[in-house]
Amino acid sequence: MKKNPDVFPKNFFWGGAVAANQIEGAYLAEGKGLSVADINKFRDDVALNKKSNKELSTVDIDELLSDKGARFPKRDGIDFYYTYKEDLKLLAETGMNSFRTSISWARIFPNGDELEPNEAGLKFYDNLIDEIIAQGMEPLITVSHYEMPLHLALKYDGWYNRKMIDFFTRYCKVLFNRYKGKVKYWILVNQINLITHESFNHLGIPEDKVDNILTAKYQGVHNEMVACARATKIAKDMNEDFQIGMMSCYGNAYPATCDSKNVLAALKYNQMQYFFSDVLVRGYYPNYSFRFFEENNIDVEFGPNDEIDLKNTVDFVSFSYYYTMILDSDSEEPSRNPDIKTNEWGWGIDPIGLRIALNEYYDRYQLPIMITENGMGFYETINEDKTLHDDYRIDFLRQHISQMKEAIKDGVEVLGYYPWGPIDLVSCSSSEMSKRYGFIYVDLDDYGKGSGERYLKDSYYWYKQVIATNGEELTPLPASKET
Repeated sequence: MKKNPDVFPKNFFWGGAVAANQIEGAYLAEGKGLSVADINKFRDDVALNKKSNKELSTVDIDELLSDKGARFPKRDGIDFYYTYKEDLKLLAETGMNSFRTSISWARIFPNGDELEPNEAGLKFYDNLIDEIIAQGMEPLITVSHYEMPLHLALKYDGWYNRKMIDFFTRYCKVLFNRYKGKVKYWILVNQINLITHESFNHLGIPEDKVDNILTAKYQGVHNEMVACARATKIAKDMNEDFQIGMMSCYGNAYPATCDSKNVLAALKYNQMQYFFSDVLVRGYYPNYSFRFFEENNIDVEFGPNDEIDLKNTVDFVSFSYYYTMILDSDSEEPSRNPDIKTNEWGWGIDPIGLRIALNEYYDRYQLPIMITENGMGFYETINEDKTLHDDYRIDFLRQHISQMKEAIKDGVEVLGYYPWGPIDLVSCSSSEMSKRYGFIYVDLDDYGKGSGERYLKDSYYWYKQVIATNGEELTPLPASKET
């Protein structure tokens, strides 16, 4: 009888994941336009668990653009635009054989609606991708990771406008053609199901330009999914070896109790978490979504060829995994699970939930899976001797990798694992530098002060051991070997 593997595959991708807007800086260099990320303001007067990039109006955007005294950390990132060679060398020395990053849309099409791309922006990514490959790492490239040109939001109302479909597919065609001999694995949209926590950053819809923001979001994400499907066809027509993936943020909720009302509430909530991947993997709208739209007075308009376009489905599934929540039937939104510990931002640490997520996705789709983000932010201070003993990060990752291995034993086909932020970067939701994820410490604070020097944490050496043993040795190294 067939047996499932009990070890990680020999060709497993041990990687790390970042996003252009959180690391590159150089926000107006060589013709780059403003992106939606460039108006993410750092605020130190807001509670940690309340910091996120939700709705913005055109009034808000104008105020942000004119606020000369504000701090916008993503405009500086960690200066990766100029330090990428040194940073990639450090990352490669862990043994990483893959690296996930994104291409800033606003570097390639500064306004988003140009007919011709910015050659200087493409040249930067020529050099970056060449360096990733030279360092022995397979590039995994995200096409759209909260880096929409701001002009598209201001002039066209972002993804609410169907003109975005053509703008996006033109952008994709340029990238696919430019990098068809170098990049095999592509993710078209980062965390496509995040239309609440990262609402404006994702869809670029000013809330005062639409009558109903919820309807506008679902119309926007419909247009985006059609664009992804068209881009998938473009990719396959250009190079049949391209592997095109979709990505969700795992946001499923456990029932708060075993009361059947709570079980049903969680089921319905989770269905709409799967909605986006169901469309992109199966190629059509699931029946449960029609009831959801009816009950919420949402009317999504289809173009004449949308149903045909959506049949161009993806090759693999990927998701980010950070935490899990619980849902009570009396609540509209999930809440923190009181049975698990959290970090300072209220994110619940639930390693077994990763095994559950992997099984759920694989049972549903039977497609290869990549975990394209997994990590936990912590406040950290470098020691005087430039060491950082992050045993808490090692423990977090060790438990999650252990559960990923159990999922492989369950029969799940896992292609790769990409810890989020293998080098410290600017937080997506809160624009903090002090919310640190990395194996590599970057000496910068929330206000951009510091030397910018890179220092290796204990987790760096631990991850190097994990990779060298293909996930077989997960115990912490003796302190003498970490420093």
